[in-house]
Amino acid sequence: MPTAQSGFFEWVWFFLRTYGGLFLQGAGVTLLIALTGTLTGFVIGLGVGYVRARPNEREDGTLRYWLRKIVRGLLGVYIEVFRSTPMIVQAMVIFYGMSAVFHVNLPHLLAGYIIVSINTGAYLSEIVRGGIQSVDPGQQEAALAIGMTYGQSMLNVVLPQAIRNILPALGNEFVVNIKDTSVLNVISVTELFFVSKSAAGTYFKYYEVFFITACVYFVMTFTVTRFLRWLEKKMDGPENYAMHGSQTVPDVELIGKGGAQNG
Repeated sequence: MPTAQSGFFEWVWFFLRTYGGLFLQGAGVTLLIALTGTLTGFVIGLGVGYVRARPNEREDGTLRYWLRKIVRGLLGVYIEVFRSTPMIVQAMVIFYGMSAVFHVNLPHLLAGYIIVSINTGAYLSEIVRGGIQSVDPGQQEAALAIGMTYGQSMLNVVLPQAIRNILPALGNEFVVNIKDTSVLNVISVTELFFVSKSAAGTYFKYYEVFFITACVYFVMTFTVTRFLRWLEKKMDGPENYAMHGSQTVPDVELIGKGGAQNG
């Protein structure tokens, strides 16, 4: 163990040797909650965004019209509440509220997953709604014209394009969740920040420990960001498309030459 006169790097090396496994375990919990919470939040956001983007017309029937209006109003309240309050406050209210009001003691990891999922769903619902509205309305009209129902046109025509449009925002939300899971330490989720705080408090060496923590967060977010950029490029396909076939290219060239000679 380093002495009080030991330098910065001696303490960093000591913490890496002593708590390296715990740092990796905390990073694993962070990635697990961020990934599962983002995916579940995306499903929530997809459903909420779809409902809020769907036109509500009286021609569908008075009962259905008012039912949709009430549902959309409740979903609007959900979005505003979770977008207008910090996740750390939501974690305290949900975790301790479930115990105090409903007498349900949630496991810490499960509580963290639920909190991140609900919070992410509120943000992604508006992103999904914007993605749906960004698709050219003529494409859905064309789908309806060939006999598709509204649901079929959304599922097969609109949503695939909307999801591609919001992929950068979805990836950004995942990166944000990797960092924001640190607030879950207030409900004793053993993610990276919680482990770091415990190690630093043992020896009162906060600078050295959180320097390591910052490096771990940077590696995680940098790697995820680069992977998402690669995935976007793969989905876009090649920038240039060449025509293949031995007959196609010569024919085009002959037509061009003939046109030039005739001109």
